[in-house]
Order: sequence, then C-alpha cells, then structure tokens
Amino acid sequence: MVVLAIIALFLGIICGNLVFPEQITNYLSGVSDYILYLLMFCVGISVGMNKMVFQKIKEYHFKIFIIPIGIIIGSIIGGACSVLILDIPLNECIAVASGLGWYSLTGILLSNLGGATLGTIGFLSNLMREIISFMIIPYIAKRFNKFTAIAPAAATSEDTTLYIIMKSTSEEVVIMAIFNGVICSAMVPILIKIFYPMFL
Repeated sequence: MVVLAIIALFLGIICGNLVFPEQITNYLSGVSDYILYLLMFCVGISVGMNKMVFQKIKEYHFKIFIIPIGIIIGSIIGGACSVLILDIPLNECIAVASGLGWYSLTGILLSNLGGATLGTIGFLSNLMREIISFMIIPYIAKRFNKFTAIAPAAATSEDTTLYIIMKSTSEEVVIMAIFNGVICSAMVPILIKIFYPMFL
C-alpha cells in the first residue's frame, strides 16, 4: 500500500509536469472534491461492516473514546510544536498534523484550502507517519502497554496498519484499533477545516 502510494505520487508529479496539458490538470483539480466524497463513503462502509465496534461501544461506554481523543490531542500538540523547528505557519502545521496519517484525504483537503505546496506537505507528512508506524508499532507493543501501539497509526489503525497491530498485540487491542481508526478518520476533515483558518 505504501509503495503504491509513493509510486502514484511520483507518477502524478511526472504527468503534471511533463505529460498532461493544463486543461486536464485543471479538470482533475475540479473533481478532487468528488474523490473526497468517495473516500468518506468508503470510511462509512468500513464502519458499517465492523459490528464489533458497536458492541465495544456498548461495553466500554465513554472509556472507548479515550484512545482516539488522546491521539488527536497528541497529534495537534505535536503539530504546534513543529513550528519551533519549521518555517511554516502555525495553522498549516496543525492542519497537516490533523491528517492523523490519512495521507490521501489530507493531501486533497489541504490542496483545496492552501494550494498544491501545502497539499504535498500534508500528503508526504502523513505518508511518513504511516511508514514510521509500520516500523515502531512492534517495538512500542513490546516495550509499553499494548494499547499504546495504536497511537502511531492513528487513522490508519482500521486498515493499512491493522495487520501489524494484530501481529504485535491482542484481539481486544485490535478491536480498539478498529474503533480508533473509525473515529480518527471521521475527525480528519473536521479538524483540518477547523484548524487551517483558525490562526490566519
């Protein structure tokens, strides 16, 4: 999945610069909103298919939200702290961090809000979060509480990084990871649209 995303990115750069005429690139930019709606529809399908998520909501009540809330707050704080080392405005840093690892959606949203450069930063930053998650989840699961292994994955804990979480933890953690991924995925467009204009 990650390799395909990187290949698609480089092919897109090549096509945008060398192959496609301006009319086609303008058309593709115009349909990006519809691609976004399709992505959100797919998230809704994944929520509906995971019956265990609803069972855990009934079992744990509010406590099931502690993990996604902690991940969201931690990501936002991390984005805010990155202002200290990057020459990027605070609103953009937090908006990028609000992607929570969902690189495809973040790239589209930030391109629409702040232009292609910010969209590329959002895409690559969240892609790197997913790649790093694959590498550190087994270590975190071994060295710390197994539930903490969900944190690096954020929104991807319901799909791409779920397998590595499954291998490194337990069935209960996997169920919580699916729920966390659903909540984080649903929050990505909301958080980006809240934080991007907030500090302008």
